[in-house]
Amino acid sequence: MQDIRRKYVIPGEVVARGNLRAEANVIRRGDKIISTRVGMAEIGHDVVRVVPLSGPYIPRIDDLVVGKVIDYSAFAWEVDINSCFFGILPAQSVFGRDYSPARDSLTEKLAIGDIIATKVIAFDRTRDPLLSISGPGLGRIPRGQVIRISPAKVPRLIGKKGSMIRAIENGCGCRLLVGQNGVVVIVGSAEGMLKAVQAVNLVEEEAHSVDLLEKVEKLMGTTSSLKEESKSSISPSQIKDELEPDESSTSVAKPNDSIKSIGTSTLPDTDVYGNQT
Repeated sequence: MQDIRRKYVIPGEVVARGNLRAEANVIRRGDKIISTRVGMAEIGHDVVRVVPLSGPYIPRIDDLVVGKVIDYSAFAWEVDINSCFFGILPAQSVFGRDYSPARDSLTEKLAIGDIIATKVIAFDRTRDPLLSISGPGLGRIPRGQVIRISPAKVPRLIGKKGSMIRAIENGCGCRLLVGQNGVVVIVGSAEGMLKAVQAVNLVEEEAHSVDLLEKVEKLMGTTSSLKEESKSSISPSQIKDELEPDESSTSVAKPNDSIKSIGTSTLPDTDVYGNQT
């Protein structure tokens, strides 16, 4: 296993020197690698990165995000994606190229207050990001517990090769959808979701603990068998796909599908801020 050294750093602090790859939240000046954020520096044998303690969500192309529809016009929906930018979901990406504002009503597909899983398909910081729900596992999420964490803590919640997500899901019997924007959807029984919320809060509060996975497993009452697994890395979109049962049961709503329930959860719908709707 690669030996990783960790230390807290502030912007402008020299994290390391030498021929190391500057990966995230660091810049190179000569042989110095300098932090650009307040956070935990991770220094490996060939790479240096800084995991921020906090920070806003800045959209990136191909990010999977969970958002709330807050408005619409004749041609697009406006979506709160927990960022300083609002997402724009064009009507054509849902209705198809033959969309006509005179014939089609946007509220037939998505209404104000709906929670959706969507993907960032275009963004350049000069305009709001363009979203799409065309793809497997994307679309309206009709039911589940919605909570928010700092977007900077999302990599820790997912874990290496999906280890943290699997530990929480196996321990509480729920399914989690984690958006890169820090919005998390939990689907399962009432008791399981309560346990999952506790685990997610623990991850956010102690994101920089070296033994965080062990702490989560202790909370869940499980033991790790991850060392014996050889699964490939789990992306947020794959985690979203796990919310979908087989064709004989209910599933997450997809583009142009009728609205269905997720699993057998009987909890009330909640919005992106965790309020009942």
